[in-house]
Amino acid sequence: MLLVIDVGNSNTVLGVYEGEKLLHHWRVWTDRHKTSDEYGIMLRNLYDASSFSLPDIKAIIIASVVPPLTPTIIDLCVRYFGVTPMVVGPGIKTGISIKMDNPKEVGADRIVNSVAAYAKQKKASIIVDFGTATTFDYVSMKGDYMGGVIAPGVNISAEALFRQASKLPQIEIIKPPSVIGKNTVNAMQSGIFYGYVAMVDGILDRICNEIRIQPYVVATGGMACEIARESSKIHEIDENLTLEGLRIIYERNI
Repeated sequence: MLLVIDVGNSNTVLGVYEGEKLLHHWRVWTDRHKTSDEYGIMLRNLYDASSFSLPDIKAIIIASVVPPLTPTIIDLCVRYFGVTPMVVGPGIKTGISIKMDNPKEVGADRIVNSVAAYAKQKKASIIVDFGTATTFDYVSMKGDYMGGVIAPGVNISAEALFRQASKLPQIEIIKPPSVIGKNTVNAMQSGIFYGYVAMVDGILDRICNEIRIQPYVVATGGMACEIARESSKIHEIDENLTLEGLRIIYERNI
């Protein structure tokens, strides 16, 4: 079995594959202060709640956008699984060409998402990832990574509003009962929820006008289900896109 690990700024997502089949996946908080042993205990608890055991894992691949945490996760893999993991980065075959001024600047998760989207659709695609940041990545008809857009994530914006406006409460980000809020919480939810829907659709429109085609648009990330469902531009929500991209990249490097 293959263990794929996507280490993000807010969440770490793990998945177990047998061949091309995703058997199980988990989403946990990313904690920069945890040791490899603490992560090992957490993983053991997750596995105990499923039908897997640690020895079932024969290979591991990691994508990380948290450099200080990467050595901890590598140590976890070696100590608890007896496996030296593959890490997405320089020297790894992705199958796509990165058409950026400095390809090393592109986050591993964005490359992995692009690999998965193009492998799945075989056409020009835009990936909208609702994570700590909300990112838009454009993959051309030839499968080249052409660049993208980075905006503050939904949770970052909500937290900034709560912290900077002393009279405004901390809220849950959900679709409010109406656009016009009848109380402070609903008004804030409306501004954040519908504001992000409008931002997503507006940026997608501008990207399409610039490239003069209509790519396939797929959404992923922790907030994808909540926000993307209201978008008129997003064709598909794939919560496991990053995991699938990691599986594909692993197979391209063995």
